[in-house]
Amino acid sequence: MDRHRKELWRRCRSLADGVSLPEPFDAGAFIAELAAERGRPIELMQVNVPSSGPCGLLMSTERADYILYPTNTTALHRRHILLHEVGHLLCGHVGSDTGTDGIALDAAASKTLMPNLSPELVRRVLGRTSYSAVEEQEAELLASLLAQRVARTAVRGVVHTDETGSDLAGGMARVDNLFGSRKRRLP
Repeated sequence: MDRHRKELWRRCRSLADGVSLPEPFDAGAFIAELAAERGRPIELMQVNVPSSGPCGLLMSTERADYILYPTNTTALHRRHILLHEVGHLLCGHVGSDTGTDGIALDAAASKTLMPNLSPELVRRVLGRTSYSAVEEQEAELLASLLAQRVARTAVRGVVHTDETGSDLAGGMARVDNLFGSRKRRLP
């Protein structure tokens, strides 16, 4: 593993280890605790995302941080999106006007995602929250490390729910049954 990747793993493990996760995991409780620790509101917003749109978005305004996630996906995917966007917050990513993810929204798309905000404000905020490939890697790795911690407690029999109350432990058990436990080795 090269030095850059080792540093990425070290940083993300350190951040993940410092995060307090409620048991059983509850997205709303997790976000409320994180917001209280940061001294800044975080709002979860379900949105209808067009198939060509992003899976999730983090939008930061002067008032609050908003995590947008799609209604038309699985509970497991919604949780990963939430943890990915939280990863951006925990890593202190602020984005730039020249990010590599190239999110561009026209007025109709921004009205669909955030009907209560002006399209100009949505475009301005999204322009500030474009992330580099390294920042995306950090957020994704941090989300995966946090998801592993949640899954470990789910395997121990604790029921985890997402923001809609869906049982995530059952989903993790089905994934384990489908792909096999990490402890089980193929002959």
